[in-house]
Amino acid sequence: MRDIHKTFPGVHALRGVDLTINPGEVLGLVGENGAGKSTLIKILMGVYRKDRGEIRIDGNPVTITSPLGAKSLGLRAVYQDLNLASHLSVGENVFLGNLPRRRGLIDWKRVYRVTEEILGRLNIRVSASARVRDLTAAEQEMVTIAKIVHERSRVIIFDEPTALLTNDEVDELFRIIANLKAGGIGIVYISHRIEEIFTVCDRVTVLRDGAPVSTKAVKDTNRDELITSMVGRNVVNMYSIQHAPPDGEKMLEVHGLERGNVFSGIDFTVHSGEIFGMFGLVGSGRTEIVRAIFGADIPESGTVKIRGAERSIKNPRRAAAGGLGFLPENRKEHGLALNLDLIANASLASLGRNAKFGFMNRKRETRETRRYVEALDIRTPSIHTRVSKLSGGNQQKVVIARWLSSDSDIFIFDEPTIGVDIGAKVEIYRLIESLILEGKAVLLISSYLPEVMGLSDRMLVMYEGRSMGIIPRSDYGEAMIMKMASGFALEDKEGDRLSAGSLKGIGY
Repeated sequence: MRDIHKTFPGVHALRGVDLTINPGEVLGLVGENGAGKSTLIKILMGVYRKDRGEIRIDGNPVTITSPLGAKSLGLRAVYQDLNLASHLSVGENVFLGNLPRRRGLIDWKRVYRVTEEILGRLNIRVSASARVRDLTAAEQEMVTIAKIVHERSRVIIFDEPTALLTNDEVDELFRIIANLKAGGIGIVYISHRIEEIFTVCDRVTVLRDGAPVSTKAVKDTNRDELITSMVGRNVVNMYSIQHAPPDGEKMLEVHGLERGNVFSGIDFTVHSGEIFGMFGLVGSGRTEIVRAIFGADIPESGTVKIRGAERSIKNPRRAAAGGLGFLPENRKEHGLALNLDLIANASLASLGRNAKFGFMNRKRETRETRRYVEALDIRTPSIHTRVSKLSGGNQQKVVIARWLSSDSDIFIFDEPTIGVDIGAKVEIYRLIESLILEGKAVLLISSYLPEVMGLSDRMLVMYEGRSMGIIPRSDYGEAMIMKMASGFALEDKEGDRLSAGSLKGIGY
């Protein structure tokens, strides 16, 4: 791709961008949200038309006007929003659009035999006959990769492929990418997780504000230089936030929380001015626990206390009335009304306060929204812009603004930085810091261990719906935490099982 330009109404999205993809190479593509990565890839994949520039394949100029045109040239993409037919089987998805026939009928035996062969070759442990809707997000991503491999692609683009994967699944993905690379396939790898760029990529291209900044061999750069290139400023230790004094008021107490075979025996307390972390691998029950606390799901037993008073929270409305704010893991499905504008989304939790005699006080609603847009630095053309048009980081901030405007005291952040660029991550961390310094309580869930270790004061480690213990910040150790999250019982030097909280001095 040479000298690519693209303009949308009021936005110059790409300005003279170059991108070269070589056979058997992994090229990292990085930049903040809004840097132009998605626009560039959508031009390559035929979703958008470029205004100016040239695309060549094997040195020959090509014109790509549709996704089918890109596919015919051997270009494929694994997007964050997976494009699978959820009601069909894995085998049907792999062969979708090209089902083999025998004597005029679909050759189902071949569909499932070949699919099983592909899955086996990639070490993907799902059945070819399984319905896609019954698979986990990680398994669906692997099915998408299997489909792309079957279609004999020449260039594969991976857009934030590890966002919902466990550590083992990430290792498996990297093994698959290495095999694709060895087979001469060119890979474009887009990720906000900088350490992954250094693990899997050969070269890295940086975009900022729609323009190219640099392209370097990974071995010739480092993490700090890359981040500085992306954000245009020096970012020193993302997790260096000021922590509030310990032993604040008990804001949230959870005792004996249980819901069938999803989770059981969950006990913890979150204090004023504390960031309480919750870590576990995918399927550990983290999200299910906070959904139960917030009233989105109903637990079978257990108690929840807010500021010492036991509360029966049977729906999110009661949770919000009790001072709880919830930033859900899937902001697009559970956190935002995508077709509504920013002002409507930001005020959803405070409609009662902004209404009088059943009518909305639009002036007050507008005034409050503008205040939080400015305070949180939400980058939007207007408060009347649809939130679907905002970047991931700004969408997160809109949900946070909603709960700030409702005067919440306890904030549940479930994967607050998934799909968010480095600059927006730092801004969210600073926002969390401001909350605890005001005496609020924060319950932070993250599948990214460095994040939850870097921010939290204490951490509850989960495994398959069970608490493996609560660890104070002074005892954090990555190997120890991963061992707990994998279900291994920790033992002391005499071989006795350790009780929760007695982890100090293990030596991990």
